[in-house]
Amino acid sequence: MNIEDCFYLGFTQKIIGHKGELAFKLDVDSPSSYEEIPSVLIQIQEKDKTLVPFFIESAILQNNGNLRCKIEGIDDQAAAKSLVGKSLFLPLEVLPKLSGNKFYFHEVVGFTVFDQVKGELGQIDKILEYPKSNLLSILQGSIEILIPITDESIVSVDRENEELHVSAPEGLIDLYLEA
Repeated sequence: MNIEDCFYLGFTQKIIGHKGELAFKLDVDSPSSYEEIPSVLIQIQEKDKTLVPFFIESAILQNNGNLRCKIEGIDDQAAAKSLVGKSLFLPLEVLPKLSGNKFYFHEVVGFTVFDQVKGELGQIDKILEYPKSNLLSILQGSIEILIPITDESIVSVDRENEELHVSAPEGLIDLYLEA
């Protein structure tokens, strides 16, 4: 399976014990939702976009939020060590559907953005993820407009028409357009 058809789940953090168990560090809002996953896709080579499926025999959520996993066919430390530090993915189809103003970042790339005051701004080129705040990167011709993704700024998500309606902070859009 190719990486474009998947979402990033996390990475294999370390080996646990002597029987090949691994700690998965999950980069998700609700790690407990992934305790029952039957398999995971692992990116073996960092520059290769191909993902390799691995079947999970058991998974237990630990107190630190890591998922302790036993992978089928990985029965010792040496085999497990070869998977440490590798990125984990799942197919996009396993994501629960969101409704209302909630959305997955990959879902809105390409949507047209409309501000309540300025009207049509352009299409979402990408989502910039930062520790403190995430930003919509909207292209208007050769100009990049950045709008924070907050509950206050997202007015509505129109999936049918691929539109995102926002209420940008006062004066923010003018900073980009008047430069």
